[in-house]
Amino acid sequence: MIKNFLRSSLAVALISASLVSCNQTAKEGGDTQDSLAKEEVHNPATQTIPEEYKDLIGRWDLDVDKNGKVAPSWIEIKLSGFNTLVGAFVGDSGSQRPVSHVKLKDGKFSFAIPPQWEGGEGDFVIEGQLEGGNLKGTITSNKNEKFNFTGSKAPYLTRTGEVAWGTPIELFNGKDLAGWKASSEENQWKVVDGVLTSDKAGANLISEQKFEDFKILAEFRYKEGGNSGIYLRGRYEVQIEDSPKDKHPGALYFGGVYGFIAPNEMVTLGPNEWQKYEITLRGRLVTIVANGKTIISNQEIPGITGGALDSKEGEPGPIYLQGDHAPIEFRKITIIPAK
Repeated sequence: MIKNFLRSSLAVALISASLVSCNQTAKEGGDTQDSLAKEEVHNPATQTIPEEYKDLIGRWDLDVDKNGKVAPSWIEIKLSGFNTLVGAFVGDSGSQRPVSHVKLKDGKFSFAIPPQWEGGEGDFVIEGQLEGGNLKGTITSNKNEKFNFTGSKAPYLTRTGEVAWGTPIELFNGKDLAGWKASSEENQWKVVDGVLTSDKAGANLISEQKFEDFKILAEFRYKEGGNSGIYLRGRYEVQIEDSPKDKHPGALYFGGVYGFIAPNEMVTLGPNEWQKYEITLRGRLVTIVANGKTIISNQEIPGITGGALDSKEGEPGPIYLQGDHAPIEFRKITIIPAK
């Protein structure tokens, strides 16, 4: 009898202890979930832009004064989370660089970025402020060179309605360089057997006509290790490069909008083969068909790419062919402007 009583008492005690433990665990779990719910707020609708950030956030077209010569550049500043400013930067050469933190204090912003193709040690430092709705500031290189810049808000370039295409224009006549001008006195471009040829690194080639929205059809060929590009409006480079066929597609490789938009597939035919681009640019939206495949479809180009002729994104611009890197050939360049 005593044994049965002890067994019953022990069972009741164990059950009570278990219930208390479960209740405690449930309570702690509830507290933890409540805590996580408070910490993990990811709904963008709850994001409120701090008042001091509002005028600075956006994309900016820059003119940098480099010893009396204007060098086009570009900055984007945006809000990450609730209080952190981040962004991207494009200099007068190279591709866009991510900016992990834009600091803002007393109305002045600053950030640092590591060198890219410039080499050397240490960071570049960009400092500036808003004045009358525009940017004004300095860029200090890792070699302690300081350049002044000014900047204005980049236009949206929004287009509405259906586009009507005009009459095709043969930018290359198959005979000579009529309608083109070289970017420098080191003009190596010539026409050989009906092919527009740059047989060594030298000047870029720029069309005399300027365009706004258009389709351009180009047939080109590069040698092993080739590197060139077609600049749309003289500001946005579509990359021509001897990228390995088994390389993952990327914004720096064949068919990419340099540093900004990666193609969805690597469709290069390789060196010493004639290849085709059909590129449609309307506002900021670009579609690229390479060798018969659509690799970029109606994607937005955020800003100018390195090597741009200027940063005046709201204006028409020329077509320019990169000739300062490696040999390149073109046998057809046809443009169809939008009416």
